Amino acid sequence: MRIAVVGAGFAGVSAAKVLRQSGFDVTVFERAPDVGGVWSRTRRYPGLHTQNDKGTYHLSDLPMPADYPQWPSGEQVQRYLESYVEKFGLSSALRLSTEVASAELVNDETGWLVTSRPAGAPDPLTVERYDHLIVANGIFCDPFVPSFDGQASFTAAGGRVLATGEFHDIEAARGRNVLVVGYGKSSCDVAVPVSEVAAQTHVVARELLWKMPRKLGGALNYKYLLLTRMGEALFRYLHLRGFERFLHGPGNGLRRRMVDSVGSVATRQFKLRELGLVPNGSFEDIARSTVSLATEGFFERVTDGRIAVHREQVITELLVDGGRPAARLADGTVLPADLVICGTGFRQHVPFFDDALHARLQDDAGNFMLYRQILPIGVPRLTFAGYNSSFFSPLSAEMAAVWTAAYLRGGLTLPTEVRMRDEVRARLFWMTKRTNGRHARGTNIIPFSMHNVDEVLDELGLNVGPLTRARQWLFPVDPGSYRRVTAQMIRRTADPVSAISDGNPMKMDKIRR
Repeated sequence: MRIAVVGAGFAGVSAAKVLRQSGFDVTVFERAPDVGGVWSRTRRYPGLHTQNDKGTYHLSDLPMPADYPQWPSGEQVQRYLESYVEKFGLSSALRLSTEVASAELVNDETGWLVTSRPAGAPDPLTVERYDHLIVANGIFCDPFVPSFDGQASFTAAGGRVLATGEFHDIEAARGRNVLVVGYGKSSCDVAVPVSEVAAQTHVVARELLWKMPRKLGGALNYKYLLLTRMGEALFRYLHLRGFERFLHGPGNGLRRRMVDSVGSVATRQFKLRELGLVPNGSFEDIARSTVSLATEGFFERVTDGRIAVHREQVITELLVDGGRPAARLADGTVLPADLVICGTGFRQHVPFFDDALHARLQDDAGNFMLYRQILPIGVPRLTFAGYNSSFFSPLSAEMAAVWTAAYLRGGLTLPTEVRMRDEVRARLFWMTKRTNGRHARGTNIIPFSMHNVDEVLDELGLNVGPLTRARQWLFPVDPGSYRRVTAQMIRRTADPVSAISDGNPMKMDKIRR
């Protein structure tokens, strides 16, 4: 079976490794000249670092290098992925600097026609047939930059508007007046290095988000709070189980005090009241869309005046003021703005699919209808990778690749389409209610990362043992605990004799078929 993978970030690279080890012929298309996805040198912005520590942010069978700092830089993460490609001999599967222009499902038997071309060029076009297609383009591949009134005259006066992922040269901000739009990770990350060289740095935040300190109270690493199963259980999941029933039942008062105490410490540690930057709502809202780790030095620069935050404001228009580019905020404030850097989110879509196929993949609200965040319902020969963005995105993507490989090897029995569709709809309804619609079209599963991993692996009968899961309640999740899962899947889906001896229902069903 020939498989095309589109995208060479963590999801695409891990999918290529798992599927090649599973016996498939894999080709990976990547429009950037290097692997990495959001970590590619073509997309890194100054100040980019991981939110996870290096011990929790890696693929199962290759830890981050020992000499890396606790929170690796974007460049270091990209180098790590290069080393992963080298370790597993994936270079021959990669087509870098190659963009997929379109992918067309011919029919259930023929598969896909994939049309590609050199990145940034209209031709030559290459058309090839593949039996299966894996979409790993990433939910952060297409930045959304607002269209501002007055942008044409603003640009004519020398102003620039760009996304954080398009800002690579810090010298472009030297001595300039810079507006950073947004209050998420990328906006705050960019604002810090910009503030070191810019004449003025203003952050325009439509809504303040709660930020998590890297070390709570300057001592306790946040990985012991949020990168454990206990930390995940502090927030109510769709289906409660085990100790979660106590935490969200008789123990709810204790649970709330634990969450509120973290918020109180963060408020004092960052001096949010003094700065006028306490977000609305409670600290528990930190899990509504995505948990944002505080950028090192951000609040210190707000304190000393190098960064000014305009809370609950938006840019209403770009203009020319006294011959210089500027921006007007909703409260009427006019700020000089030579450079406007937007960390305003991303479009979640598949650019090489036509509208008709998109309609089959999404509900009426544009949310992806993916069973287990992987399998589109009613569209054959297609799976998704990395559409389960989580605290442990590399691990989540890798385990999704294991699920896909088992599915393609005939080692997985699925529910009926009706049941899968009902389950996906129920989950999307819950996600929308919990996050006020901020779930990136159904692809953002934070903070329920390990719930997703459990569901994927339990369906395969390949989850890690109870002792490992018990340890994960108190200690940060180590992706290395899952390093044998791929080999176990390959052995079990290829060996019906072991299926009988193990008594695994997934394997037994395969034998019956």
